[in-house]
Amino acid sequence: MQYQARSFDKYMQTEERRGKRKMVKTKDAVNDMTVGTPAKLIIQFMIPVFLGNIFQQFYNIADSIVGGQFIGVKALAAIGSTGSLMFFVTGWLNGLSSGFAILVSQWFGAKQYDRMRHYVAMSVYLALGFALLMTIGFGFANEPILRLMNYSDQIMPDVKAYMGIIYAGLIVTAAYNSLAAFLRALGDSKSPLYFLIISAVINVALDVAFIIFGGMGVEGCAYATVIAQGISAVLCLIYIIKKFPILHLKKEDFKISLSAWGRLLALGIPMALQFSITAIGTIIVQGAINVYGENAMAGFSAASKLQNIIMTVFVAFGATIATYVGQNRGAGKMDRVRQGVRCTQFMIWGYSIFAMVLVFFFGRYMTWLFINPSETAVVSAAVTYFRMVFWCYPFLGSIFLYRNTLQGLGYGLVPMLGGVFELIARAAIVYIVSGRASFAGVCLADPAAWISALIPLVPYYFYIMRKTNQ
Repeated sequence: MQYQARSFDKYMQTEERRGKRKMVKTKDAVNDMTVGTPAKLIIQFMIPVFLGNIFQQFYNIADSIVGGQFIGVKALAAIGSTGSLMFFVTGWLNGLSSGFAILVSQWFGAKQYDRMRHYVAMSVYLALGFALLMTIGFGFANEPILRLMNYSDQIMPDVKAYMGIIYAGLIVTAAYNSLAAFLRALGDSKSPLYFLIISAVINVALDVAFIIFGGMGVEGCAYATVIAQGISAVLCLIYIIKKFPILHLKKEDFKISLSAWGRLLALGIPMALQFSITAIGTIIVQGAINVYGENAMAGFSAASKLQNIIMTVFVAFGATIATYVGQNRGAGKMDRVRQGVRCTQFMIWGYSIFAMVLVFFFGRYMTWLFINPSETAVVSAAVTYFRMVFWCYPFLGSIFLYRNTLQGLGYGLVPMLGGVFELIARAAIVYIVSGRASFAGVCLADPAAWISALIPLVPYYFYIMRKTNQ
């Protein structure tokens, strides 16, 4: 938010006048992104984040693969169709932790390590508090939410059981997201990747053990996911304790500060809302898709899972630019911010062309990962979705660039507004075509949302950049 950006600048000016800025040297495995070639730094940071996102995606993907291959289309439809709802729930926690980490990266870039640790401690309070409230709230609202999404009575028991277990494990999701975000704020994008690789392997092993040998069905997939996420959180904590003395918190760091909570929430809440608003839009689309039956649900699910993998590069660029911008803004190096955004835009466009070619020509064969090729109706639905959306990937990638850049600068309101534009566009398309047009018409909701999201983001970024030149 503008308030947050101004408050940070004001604080730094005051500290400079008082001569209290502590230039502390540390031997931690941190990555200072305020020096060096921007393009090289961004690529080096982005690759581990991308791989980490792949393995994080792999949790739900592994559930869908094992469920689809060993249980059947019904299981794939049940597990896969929860993706939008899981995005809504976990997206809120991810948005909060990402927002909190922006301030951590800014204080790190400003070399204010004591203040940085205090904000880490306050973030822990907030993340755990939100996780507990969400576990209780969504636990009670589980079935009513699923009813609103038009789930049939045949699938409802499986979906309800799966999501109930996911809700119960939200505290470990919050723990990993927060710990990984702190590491990335300090420039370490590799360590969270290693922990995710380990936990992803464990997730697959548990999926096989619970479903194939244990006969637990869809519930086994959910238990495997929660256990694996818990392991990644524990590994992350152990690593911080052993390798990151700069993040070792003392008793005084946990002294409650309402002003710190206010600053954290001023950035975290808009980012969480932005994730959740986007997720609400996907839930609306999923509800419209569900009307077309299990084949459409399964096809849409398979295509969405594949697209999420493709999209992880965009997500990784977004997370990278947020950390890069946050550190350089904290150091007062706005020219480096511009350089980083410019080169990232070109890299996103280049990857978008590759993704468009891949999906258009090979999308059909990629769906076989989730479902037997003999399920022609399911494969056809997946291909239909790809043909409706592939041309819009450059717009999708640019969303992550400009949204995360603004967040890294400390502006949370306009990125959230971009999410509102997404929601309105998706809802409008669903309202216009649902029940009146084919499955393909509903699929157009995503391109409409991606283009609409850029309407407030791009102009506001250039407005902010012009202001910094004055």
